Amino acid sequence: MKLLSVDTSSDVCSVAILENAKLIKELHKTDSKTHSENLMPLIDSLLKEFSFTLDDINAIACSIGPGSFTGIRIGIASCKAMAEVKNIPLIGVTSLETLAYLEDNSNKNIASIIDAKNHQAYAGIFSPNHLLLEDYMADDISTIVSRLSKYTPLTFVGNGSIIYKELLQSEFPQANFSGCFVQSAYALGKCAYSKWKAGQTLTPDTLLPLYLRKSQAERMKQNNGTAN
Repeated sequence: MKLLSVDTSSDVCSVAILENAKLIKELHKTDSKTHSENLMPLIDSLLKEFSFTLDDINAIACSIGPGSFTGIRIGIASCKAMAEVKNIPLIGVTSLETLAYLEDNSNKNIASIIDAKNHQAYAGIFSPNHLLLEDYMADDISTIVSRLSKYTPLTFVGNGSIIYKELLQSEFPQANFSGCFVQSAYALGKCAYSKWKAGQTLTPDTLLPLYLRKSQAERMKQNNGTAN
């Protein structure tokens, strides 16, 4: 099956086409343009390079977050539109799952950590074969570290593992740091293919974002104009 994979959950706008779990090609942009400007031209370029159209695509995989609120909305809206026009099944993949799938050779549990600013982070803990071991976390990094302690030994992935590396190394001296911290449509697609095989597809009505916490604007409104 051919899978179109889209990740707009971070500063990187990334798209890929896979044949089952094998990468055909991935494109990404990190320029000053917004995801709304980059996404559809990237998809169009990728399809044309291999003389594909959406009629050749069996499923569309999309990042549902957590991450950039604006980026997630753009990616989901674009994937929903394509799926609705061509009646293509959708597959939702979290950005924490995507990061875990960047790590293929770990014999340790995998901790995906995404920085959420102000010592806050999103985290997911996965087995070496990428099974989620407990609910996702959105909390102070110290609280997340405490919750992760029962899953050692660990391999850390995600930009949070770089930003908070000193703390993580002090708490988990035997941990590995994979260096995988950039969201990838290819890794997202590998996860999506596993979900496809398990029958975990969605429709435009059922593909929903996973934010885990309120947007900065919502937090500022709640706290009378002060973000925290």
